[in-house]
Amino acid sequence: MASEIPESILIIGAGVFGLSTADALSRDPDYKDTKITLVERHSFPAPDGASIDTSRIIRADYADPAYASLALAAQEQWRGDFGADGRYHESSLGLTADPGKEDYVAKSLENVLALEELAKTTSGGGSIKPIRVLDSPEEITSVTRTGGSSGTHGYLNPNSGWADAEASMRYLYNRVRATNRITFVTASVTRLLFSSGPVPRVLGALLADGSRLTASLTILAAGAWTPSLLDLRGVLRATGQILAYIPLTEQEQAHLAQTPVQLNMSSGMFIIPPPPPTSSTPSPEALERGVPRPHAFLKVARHGHGYSNPVTIPYPEPPREGERQEKTITISLPQTSPSTAYASQAIPSEGTTACRTALRSFLSPSSPIPSRPFTHTRLCHYADTRSGDFILSFHPAYAKSLFVASGGNGHAFKFLPVIGERVVECLRGRCPAEFREKWAWPGWVEEGKWEGDGSRGGAKGMVLEEEMRREKGKL
Repeated sequence: MASEIPESILIIGAGVFGLSTADALSRDPDYKDTKITLVERHSFPAPDGASIDTSRIIRADYADPAYASLALAAQEQWRGDFGADGRYHESSLGLTADPGKEDYVAKSLENVLALEELAKTTSGGGSIKPIRVLDSPEEITSVTRTGGSSGTHGYLNPNSGWADAEASMRYLYNRVRATNRITFVTASVTRLLFSSGPVPRVLGALLADGSRLTASLTILAAGAWTPSLLDLRGVLRATGQILAYIPLTEQEQAHLAQTPVQLNMSSGMFIIPPPPPTSSTPSPEALERGVPRPHAFLKVARHGHGYSNPVTIPYPEPPREGERQEKTITISLPQTSPSTAYASQAIPSEGTTACRTALRSFLSPSSPIPSRPFTHTRLCHYADTRSGDFILSFHPAYAKSLFVASGGNGHAFKFLPVIGERVVECLRGRCPAEFREKWAWPGWVEEGKWEGDGSRGGAKGMVLEEEMRREKGKL
């Protein structure tokens, strides 16, 4: 059944889910009389937000056909206004694996080939470039044009690429502000506000200064910080993923800008090339941050199982009838450094070693790049779910007063042009059929038994504090 239109909506979080939802609501005539407020802990853009970065991979290369199809719909917008002015670069993607990780790559290839055939049938396929299967390290090296390769087999998809993440978020933010429909508030949310009674409702949020924001409907879209406001043990957790940036000469930048994104699904390691040198002059928006953000970096990172960061917090919800009230819970939350340039922070020596090793594989053995000091490192925090699916659902305990839009699992950004509209569809009870079960409120599952979506590489079970205590390697 379609949900009623609320008089007021409070959105917590201005990341991918929160900002795209605000965008979709601001343009939906059904919500023209709804008061909409968006609260974010930092002035936009939050420097340590997962989507505030130099680059993110844009691809329809998914083992799940539903996500592959939705990502393709997003790509059509990335190729248009959304990715204009140098925000999107279709530089190709080399998706590879080592023996033992063939399943995800094979299913992904099957899906993108099917989408390619569908595009040829429905639109003539004039803009679709053929995908090339790669059956050996030598074939992989021949298409990377970096003199190196990672993996033994895979494929090259010339229809994928990457986007300037921060510039894209700024574009969407400015588009939302231009509607004059959203009230933006900069403040930290301490906890949700709940009504009393046998069927409690969420009334809004309590802020750090003691003030309150109330609304008929609260949309919790706080990314990896979401578990700080709800008891999501066994449902959603934060994991820290390593990012490292290495400086390039102008000549190196010009060359690498013409090379594909490389992603090894076995190790989870990937590199994203820089834009051409002509795009490297900081924009006025970048200068606005106070620290010009040069583009002449080669980014190396890992899409892995990540580091957990256990933190004990007061129990964030009211007691449920018949249940013993816990005073505290221990959950994984982000550990970031928002006050530093680029939100930079040290990463475990295990992570720096992994980045160095990956660079030596992706690049030519003679390249000097892997030996250089990193300009900076940081952690990108995913909001992970047990199956790798988003959560776009009303919380079952709060009578449709709380909608949770989270669980990006490191994938949400590439859906930025379309995911807000899907959130609104779910709000209205019109979730697309192919996602009805995937995005529904998940049941509790012991975290050690989470299946994931098969896309993660690297070691499991790493704890950030434990890894940081190990002997650190030199940056």
